[in-house]
This record gives sequence, C-alpha cells and structure tokens, in this order.
Amino acid sequence: MILVTCDTHCYYGTINQQLAYAENVLGHDISCIIHLGDFGLYKSHLHDFFIKKGQRFLRPLYCIDGNHEDFSAIEKLTQKYQAFFTYLPRGTVHRIEGYRFLALGGAAYMDSMLTEQGAIITDQQINACLAFARAEVDIILTHDCPTGIGVPSTPGLDHFGATGFPRSHELAEHFQPKLWLFGHHHKWFSFSDGHTAYYGLEGAWKGFGLLDADFQLTIVKNRLEWEKTPFIEKLLAKLKIIRPDGPRELSD
Repeated sequence: MILVTCDTHCYYGTINQQLAYAENVLGHDISCIIHLGDFGLYKSHLHDFFIKKGQRFLRPLYCIDGNHEDFSAIEKLTQKYQAFFTYLPRGTVHRIEGYRFLALGGAAYMDSMLTEQGAIITDQQINACLAFARAEVDIILTHDCPTGIGVPSTPGLDHFGATGFPRSHELAEHFQPKLWLFGHHHKWFSFSDGHTAYYGLEGAWKGFGLLDADFQLTIVKNRLEWEKTPFIEKLLAKLKIIRPDGPRELSD
C-alpha cells in the first residue's frame, strides 16, 4: 500500500508521523510514500533535517515539485539528497509498486507575489506529457488541480479566477487515467467524470491518502498536534527568512 501526502512545506517530520499512524494505529503495511508537491526543497531545511539531525524517512519517498520550492537550485538539491528521497521531474513517467505514474509538478500562474517563475507549468512540459501514449499512464500526479472539476477557490484568493492549470483538460482527454491525485489547495476533494476519479489532499498535518493495489484511494483524516507560530516567526516567514506558519514537531 502506498501512502500519499502533500504540502509539508519543510515540515518533513510530519511524513513519518503520519506513516506511524497508518502502520501502528491503522495496521496497514506501507511500501512507499508519494508526495504531491510543496515538499520544501530548500537548502537550509534539507540540510537541517537530513544532515544535521540525521533524520530519514521510514519508507522510500517519491516527490514532485509544487509552487513553493527553490526552483533556482532544484536540480542540484534533488541530486544531492537523492539518497533520502526520489524526485520525479515534470513530464516523466515512473513505475512504482506496479502503477505507471505521470509526474507533473508546478502550478498555474497567480501573480508575481505568490508564484515564482519556475513554478509555472509550461506548454513544453504539457507537450512532454502528451508525447506518452495513453496506455503508458495509469495515474496522473500533479500539484495543482486540473480545470473544470469543481475545486473551490480558497477564500481571499477568489479574484485569481477558477482553479486549475491551463491545458490540463488535454491531459485528461488524452490519458483518461483511472486516478488523478493533487494537492496545492489544502482541501479534501473528490470527483469522478466516469473515466477518472480525482482526489485532492489536505496538507500533511491534516491526514493522507492510502492507495491500494486496485486503484482505490482511501482518505485518512488525522490532524497532528502543532503549536501556533509566534508573531516574530510569522514576520520572518513573510520576509522569506524562515519557513511559513505550519505544524511543528513537538518535543518529547
């Protein structure tokens, strides 16, 4: 069984916490983890977790990128830390646990304050996906959602228009995958169009998905305890000095 998660935003420890819940509390045998973007590909945080603290993920982890990563260094970082996790580049297909996954990280453009240039999904990347035959893909993994399936806008961001990234409908029509999994919007979501079952996941601290060997995804809601970030840390996060507000690993 595969554990599916997303949007850790550098709080990598939440992944092991949810894995422990899936195995030790729910009794599932987890073979690997798939992360749907906003993993937190930043030099200082990766070094702190994997090198300074000597932490490891308890199962093999595969990740796509989101819209909050260091895109100027993503190739260098994913190569440096490839012993700890496996990065799935945009427009590539990977066989994992018997499934063929099409990977497409990134997101639609919002504005220059919220979307780094490297985050935007390009026509070239869409074309690279469409170069694969329908029979080569079982499941699509994206960070942003496809258009037209009804994912609601986040309050306060409604002025950016409908959710989803351009040309996503071409991927849906070309592949007609059994599953399409995404994160980004921090909402539990499900929809089926008769060909494809679409699932949106909340952030890693709210729960995860469990993908079995028969294309069935089960949503598990398990909110982790976390402390509110002090005002000074919120200020530093806005200045991009530290990571933004989110769950913290509580000390023993």
